[in-house]
Amino acid sequence: MATTQQPRTDFVKALSRLDATALVVGSMIGSGIFIVSADILRQVHAPGVLLLVWTLSGVVTLMGALSYGELAAMFPRAGGQYVYLREGISPLFGYLYGWTLFLVIQTGTIAAVAVAFARFTAVFFPSLSPDVFLGTTINLGSGPIQVGLSPQRLLAILSVIVLTGINVRGVKTAAVIQTSLTAIKTTALAALILLGITIGRNAAAIEANFGPGFWPAGGLGAALWPVIGAAMVGSLFSMDAWNNVGFAGSELKDAKRDLPIAMAAGTLIVTVLYLLANVSYLNVLPADAIAHAPQDRVGTAALQAMFGNAGLYLMAGAIMISTFGCNNGLILSGARVYYAMAQDNLFFRSIGVLHPGHKTPAVALVVQAVWTGLLCLSGTYSELLNYVIFAALLFYMLTAIGLFLLRAKRPNAERPVRAAGYPWLPALYVVGTGVLCVNLLFQQTRYAGLGLIIVALGVPVYFAWRRFAGGTPAPAPTPTT
Repeated sequence: MATTQQPRTDFVKALSRLDATALVVGSMIGSGIFIVSADILRQVHAPGVLLLVWTLSGVVTLMGALSYGELAAMFPRAGGQYVYLREGISPLFGYLYGWTLFLVIQTGTIAAVAVAFARFTAVFFPSLSPDVFLGTTINLGSGPIQVGLSPQRLLAILSVIVLTGINVRGVKTAAVIQTSLTAIKTTALAALILLGITIGRNAAAIEANFGPGFWPAGGLGAALWPVIGAAMVGSLFSMDAWNNVGFAGSELKDAKRDLPIAMAAGTLIVTVLYLLANVSYLNVLPADAIAHAPQDRVGTAALQAMFGNAGLYLMAGAIMISTFGCNNGLILSGARVYYAMAQDNLFFRSIGVLHPGHKTPAVALVVQAVWTGLLCLSGTYSELLNYVIFAALLFYMLTAIGLFLLRAKRPNAERPVRAAGYPWLPALYVVGTGVLCVNLLFQQTRYAGLGLIIVALGVPVYFAWRRFAGGTPAPAPTPTT
């Protein structure tokens, strides 16, 4: 293999540290925090366990962000985690991540958030029905799913098309939109929290949620922990995409310094906001009302309880902004991974070409939008996030393992930032994500098994692509100190 590599990008370095942090926060805060608490509470039944699930998810995610800081500073270029895996373990593992990101992780997340955007838009326009008018019913083993067109799904697809067009036009425009929408939706979430713990306090809900029923009658017994692990799917999905800023590493003004800070600061901000948001829900609504909120729209149910129909519309509007901004960040960052794969001759060559005027991976953005649009035809939210999270956790674990391998293989490589708490914190992260993966294989075998199959299918595709597209990608240069 070659040991040097010429620069192959001509991106515009337009993202400041604030933009990068906004990309982290904006990509994380989407629809999940306003929806998934209903499903979590239906699984765990007790308010205290609901808060525990969100706390554990936040701790795991923050450990990941702190562990990734070293890798982000070592390889501050387009591709992010794809590059970390390629350099830390092998090109095969980098490819498997990119393959799975395209098929399930990134596009599935974008589709789920787009479906949520359309669902909350329907609050204002009831004619945006979820009823399928052209399609068929299939059964994947978890119940029938109507695949096809509906007014809501058409709007979801349209939102992806609009945001893709914005991102094709240039990273500066996308960054301004991202930072602005992130400020709006963070303020809206903070307002929901403040209202819930002040004027929205419901004495009956507080007594029921924070009284004897706070913990389950049997306590936190051994039988409950697997259930907690399975319930973390929703909260982990809501906290996902914290790593996406690394995908756009080539477009940061000072990537080596700003990437680790943006990852850690953005993740910490979102973790605190999410935990407080759930405390707010429990202050306003009894647990049963949270668990059975209409269409799982907990955020709108909380504000409706405070302000009637005006609250319903106010919260729905805020969530529309939140989901739209979230998808802007996801669409921006995901395409950079496919671009990096194409640069390594592991994807179609046209995907590895920048738009001559806008300096954006335009073809990668369009291909991502087409596949996402097809996933939107399933019209499901919970199904998509269940398929996404196992694969995402698996590669988070593998990337952290790559951190240890790089310390052994390249001990003298330049490391502008070192992983916090090394080796104990990254090791704990590897163990934590590994335990969650195993738990999901047993608790949600159908979804996790399918995720594992998707990853495995990438192995023969990788070797076929290498054979016909011409060779193995060269490793990135790692200057020694």
